[in-house]
Amino acid sequence: MDSHAPCRLAIFDFDGTLADSVPWFIGILDAVALRHGFRKVDEELALRLRTMETTAILKELGIPLWKVPAIARDLRNRKLEAVPPVPLFDGVREMLEALRLRGIAIAIVSSDSEGSVRRTLGPEIAALVSRYNCSASIFGKAAKLRQVLSQARIPGAAAIYIGDETRDAEAADKAGLGFGAVTWGYSTRAALLAHRPNLVFDRIADIAAGLAGAARIEPAPRILAPVLAAEEVVK
Repeated sequence: MDSHAPCRLAIFDFDGTLADSVPWFIGILDAVALRHGFRKVDEELALRLRTMETTAILKELGIPLWKVPAIARDLRNRKLEAVPPVPLFDGVREMLEALRLRGIAIAIVSSDSEGSVRRTLGPEIAALVSRYNCSASIFGKAAKLRQVLSQARIPGAAAIYIGDETRDAEAADKAGLGFGAVTWGYSTRAALLAHRPNLVFDRIADIAAGLAGAARIEPAPRILAPVLAAEEVVK
């Protein structure tokens, strides 16, 4: 995103960004690991994984790339059936309404299913979102971002992708738009800052003001590690 161009489109990741899904994920992770034959995650390992890039996470857990789609489908199905549904973070509705009032369009690009995303949002909040492009495949998240830009007829310089993981920064870079890092999700703040985000948000309430121009962080040249755009296995 060009720091001097007004933001016309805010594209959001979902899990860990708008939805507080990490506690749910931790609760079902042992069962998923047992079913798919990868390493169980204790508290120490969980903290370390938050500092790592996608390919390193897969290697640490012993997950070959060919297993990723099946694990992602299993996670989507479990989340869609979760009782109660995974909750939103406090303040999401108010933030999205503020963006709409500022004339900023809203989209969601996620590896989760659209049905699951809409279930968590509820019909009234879901109606604030103009475009959904979900169920991203193993290498498909950047392509889905480009599709949203094309459908909305908005250039990358006037859009931003907001997410909680280093993989979201990678996808934004490949799609040619800016990246806004939220620090309340999966990846650590330090890991996100290493990807030189255009904007950093420490509170949901900061997003609308940040996209309107306040608290803007000037873009810096990205220093990106070579990471595969793997499925959101840990979401």
